[in-house]
Amino acid sequence: MIQCKDCEFFEPDAFGNPGFRCDPFRNVVEEACLAKWQIIQLNQMLAAHQASTAFQQKLAPLQEKMFKIVSKEVDELEEGESWKNNYEDDEDEDETESWS
Repeated sequence: MIQCKDCEFFEPDAFGNPGFRCDPFRNVVEEACLAKWQIIQLNQMLAAHQASTAFQQKLAPLQEKMFKIVSKEVDELEEGESWKNNYEDDEDEDETESWS
């Protein structure tokens, strides 16, 4: 079995991490190459997920503050329009009393 470092498609990056130019659909040298390629793809997906999670954690306090402010605004808006609902309820009660 050929080692990755001996493969023609292997290129280490500036940090010494393995880099592969191989395409699993065209030029797989050995069966183990496909498994290694899948592991590399999973690592990339994991790194992307961890980056999104870290970003979301940074935004969480801001989102909480925004949610509280919006909730307060909605409550104030509903409180400000409560007179309309009370007025409409009073009219409905007057109408039902006159039909009795």
